[in-house]
Amino acid sequence: MPHAPPLGALLRRYSAGTALACEPVDEGLLNRGYRLRTTRGRYFLKHHFDPDTADPASIARQHRATERLADLGVPVAPPLPGHDGRTVAVVGGHAYALHPWIDGRHRHGAQLTPGLCGRLGALLGVVHASLEHVMRAPGEHPPPTRAKHSVPGREQPAPPAHEPERTTPSERTAHVEHTAPSPDPADTFALIDDLLARVRRHRPADSFDDLARHRLLERRTLLERHADRRPPHGGPVGWVHGDFHPFNLLYRGDAPAAIVDWDRLGVQPRAEEAVRAAAIFFVRPDGALDLPKARAYARAYRRAARATPSELAAAVHRVWWERLNDFWMLRWHYERGDTRADSQFPAASALAVWWTQEYDAVCGAFAD
Repeated sequence: MPHAPPLGALLRRYSAGTALACEPVDEGLLNRGYRLRTTRGRYFLKHHFDPDTADPASIARQHRATERLADLGVPVAPPLPGHDGRTVAVVGGHAYALHPWIDGRHRHGAQLTPGLCGRLGALLGVVHASLEHVMRAPGEHPPPTRAKHSVPGREQPAPPAHEPERTTPSERTAHVEHTAPSPDPADTFALIDDLLARVRRHRPADSFDDLARHRLLERRTLLERHADRRPPHGGPVGWVHGDFHPFNLLYRGDAPAAIVDWDRLGVQPRAEEAVRAAAIFFVRPDGALDLPKARAYARAYRRAARATPSELAAAVHRVWWERLNDFWMLRWHYERGDTRADSQFPAASALAVWWTQEYDAVCGAFAD
């Protein structure tokens, strides 16, 4: 097994028995996960491999958050403590965590009824409201801002902005430090030119190159047409999951069983996470959003998170702009030679075009 974890050294730190089987879990694209069976049960072993999310102190903060959320009844899978009481095990310079195995399956928006879409929106609203409560604990401060870095199937949230009316004085300072501008189209034009050059040089040329070239030229035209619509800084911020999408939510039947993968826990514009998640859950293969489902989801989210229609409308604008300027899938393909996100590119690239054409209808679905 490639990248096999040091099971002996790890399991000695837990009361989890002796390993019987260990299989990689394929869904993770930044960190590594394993389905572990031992003489005492089944577990999920997570290797925090990605340098941006592998800091043990940050992982421990995420673990404390999930423990507190579990106490509030939010469906999560908190890690198991080792013999020393710690939930992060560092072996050979790598950070690991052991979680209970959660039986369940991932469900995309096409597999959800309108009622379940509302339940999904309410769940994310509860997560945001609950995080606001649990992260008030002493010593829980916003993490340092990272450079924007999107990941496959997990569009990275834009950096957050300041919300003075909803924060304490000490929190306000931290939130100001997290403020960042929206993407600059001048930077995007330069990136498009670079990617087009990489497409031209790619040999042998293939159908992915043809689609990439078409979408890059199309996007440049759209940006030239809409460059004056660059949004200001984001709206109300708070602690968010940071990576809420179908592969990070397990269902058991129609009920959410566990929200997993809290690596991106941080202070971000809350409504933007809600819009961004909907754009992943409810995108169709042709790049259109299922607006009736998005509307049911958004209404339930607003009620649970106490968000206003204007907050959601502003978030729609910012996420639309983010999508218009974002080419992370092509950068992974051409700069890194990493093709794991290629299957997502047709729908994701078509979404930016469709969203621009149907801008008013999308805003209406989230704000009505």
